[in-house]
Amino acid sequence: MDNASSVKEFILVGLSENEGVQKICFVLFLFFYIIIVAGNVFIVITVISSQCLNSPMYFFLSYLSFVDICYSSVTAPKMIADFLVENKTISFVGCIAQLFGVHFFGCTEIFILTVMAYDRYTAICRPLHYTTLMTRRVCSQMVIGLWVGGFVHSMLQTLLTSCLPFCGPNKIDHYFCDVHPLLKLACTNTYAVGIIVVANSGMIALSCFFILVVSYIVILVSLKSQTSEGRHKALSTCGSHIAVVVLFFGPCTFTYIRPSSDLSEDKSVAVFYTVITPMLNPLIYTLRNEEVKSAMKKLWSRKVGSEKGHM
Repeated sequence: MDNASSVKEFILVGLSENEGVQKICFVLFLFFYIIIVAGNVFIVITVISSQCLNSPMYFFLSYLSFVDICYSSVTAPKMIADFLVENKTISFVGCIAQLFGVHFFGCTEIFILTVMAYDRYTAICRPLHYTTLMTRRVCSQMVIGLWVGGFVHSMLQTLLTSCLPFCGPNKIDHYFCDVHPLLKLACTNTYAVGIIVVANSGMIALSCFFILVVSYIVILVSLKSQTSEGRHKALSTCGSHIAVVVLFFGPCTFTYIRPSSDLSEDKSVAVFYTVITPMLNPLIYTLRNEEVKSAMKKLWSRKVGSEKGHM
């Protein structure tokens, strides 16, 4: 991170510079963040403590919830705090750390969603081989692989950006430090870096999206041979997953698959994949999944029962 930068801190413009709007946003996003943490923590606890949620699908779901908490925590607390202060600064090191965190957890989430699609494909299209293909060891190896993949991607994005010289201005038209806004501030030609950044993000997003689309086309075609009950159950779990994929991949692909031209547009879109999707994930998976709802009810009634027993 040793470069020719004279800039020691950046100023984050945030979502709005209007004081009234900032106060409304503070209440709104604080509420959203509480839901994100509470909802995803509840899913992790439910999956860990429930005997009936021991399949690979729920193993990956608990990791998705954990990543959602980490992903939103990289940007949301700073954004919420900035709504109340006039001086919205972030140190150079803090900015680069935030950039790394956003890409690390964001890329890891993309890989988890892809692995979850493969899990559904195996369960529905190859049910006889499912237990041998998706063993606990294989699932653990997949999780290690997606963490490593996320780390490699974010390291590349972070190193390319942090090595650029920044000599002013230092005003970032965003609510968190990201590649495109920082490239705009670098006092050198960033065309080559911009191409590498877009190619890196685009390759990951497009290849994973292609795998997801192919998986669900094969799944939908294979459902014709299923019984109506089996079809309904498969569509229920796949429907939740497709909804999450669309909510996350749509805005994420829009931002990173092209050279950025309108930063104010980018930061509005970024709200969807950094805040809205992590908040909706627990609701989507619990409302459409009877097993999760049943496990949550059991867990809740057990907690209430034990509390009454202590009184």
